[in-house]
Amino acid sequence: MTKHSNILPGLLLALGLAAAAIWAAELPAMKSLGLSALTLAIVGGMVIGNTVYRFIAGPSHHGIAFSKQKLLRAGIILFGFKLTFQDIAAVGFSGVLIDALVLTSTFLLAFWVGRNKLGLDEQSVILIGAGSSICGAAAVLATEPVLKAHAEKVAVAVATVVVFGTAAMFLWPLMYEAVRYLGISEFSYGLFAGSTIHEVAQAVAAGKSVSDAAMNTAVITKMIRVMMLAPFLIGLSAWLAKRHRGNSHEKTGITIPWFAVAFLAVAGLNSFNLLPHALLRQIIALDNLLLAAAMGALGITTHLSAIRQAGSKPLLLASMLFGWLIVGGGLINAGVAMLIR
Repeated sequence: MTKHSNILPGLLLALGLAAAAIWAAELPAMKSLGLSALTLAIVGGMVIGNTVYRFIAGPSHHGIAFSKQKLLRAGIILFGFKLTFQDIAAVGFSGVLIDALVLTSTFLLAFWVGRNKLGLDEQSVILIGAGSSICGAAAVLATEPVLKAHAEKVAVAVATVVVFGTAAMFLWPLMYEAVRYLGISEFSYGLFAGSTIHEVAQAVAAGKSVSDAAMNTAVITKMIRVMMLAPFLIGLSAWLAKRHRGNSHEKTGITIPWFAVAFLAVAGLNSFNLLPHALLRQIIALDNLLLAAAMGALGITTHLSAIRQAGSKPLLLASMLFGWLIVGGGLINAGVAMLIR
């Protein structure tokens, strides 16, 4: 049997699961809940992985592993076609500064609280911190290859993003209604939503609940956070290499995640607006399929017993970060607004 035929059964399973998740994500009920195709794919994968997968694991194993690794990296690279550097100009220096401060403070808080106060393992802390501070499930997925993290820890991190990102999608518009009499503009609300909400789809929904103008600002601010994923991964890789070199007293090279560099290069290419819109839509649809397939494959290899063993600490860490995104994110937004004014 050839190498390609070895991966075919599992690859078809992952792609089929991804296609079903993308279809389900377009249903009105799923849209109203802000559930993206990535979220539905991992849930569907976990259902299959913990029920019928044991009967087909033999022929499917190689294709599932291929989907988790190769399709994931290809999906992260193509994700760059959703961004342009012109997006940065749309919200100005203040939007970039707010995103950078929210990302840095949230991740550092995650590491300090998770390691020093809750005693969580390093992989779980970094995955939950990345998901909360950058772009939800996509950030968790992109961080996994750098850490070589276990599937169960990735699934737990994704679960925390889903829980609190969904809560933010409904809570943020309510908070705006409660404070809008203070003269807070829709643009300012969009900056706050885009810089603090976990998933892109959730930022869209939270912005749309207020107005189209708020939604546009929220999406652009959110996509700038997504763009910061690449330098974050490169910095994380360098930090991990230095940390492990210091612990082992051995020479350890920095492993630059090439897919993160390629992601930035693709975003740069997309900024020149060279591709026809029809082709761009097809590429983005392919990217959604690849990322959903990778998420589905991750779900298939996730065992519920391992998630139960993780206990309540990951959820507690995510809840504390959620509180920081509300309070700290609000203070950062207000402080930068006063500084730039």
